[in-house]
Amino acid sequence: MKSLKALLILTAMLAGAAYAQSTMNSGGGAMAMGDAKKEASTSSGDMTDGEVRKVDKDTKKITIKHGEIKNLDMPGMTMVFQVKDPAMLDKVKAGDKVRFKAEKASGAIVVTDIQVAK
Repeated sequence: MKSLKALLILTAMLAGAAYAQSTMNSGGGAMAMGDAKKEASTSSGDMTDGEVRKVDKDTKKITIKHGEIKNLDMPGMTMVFQVKDPAMLDKVKAGDKVRFKAEKASGAIVVTDIQVAK
């Protein structure tokens, strides 16, 4: 009898947990964990410092020596980025100190905003 009671309690607990999880993921008023992380990563404070090494307008790419990109869990390094809008490349030149935002899009890391540092 005790094991039947324990089984019923366990079943009820699991059903409640499954319902709560489905409510969170279906927009039932609560924000899913992935959504909260994504929202935090797009805040205005997530600009990364860097220095432009090369601007390649033909391929729509920019090479930046940068510090840690926190929203991507990426350490500082020099790398080539695609740009969301090729017009961004007209704002900068090699040697410029910049602040920029980058995010993953379609399997690539893309600069979504760039500003010459003051």
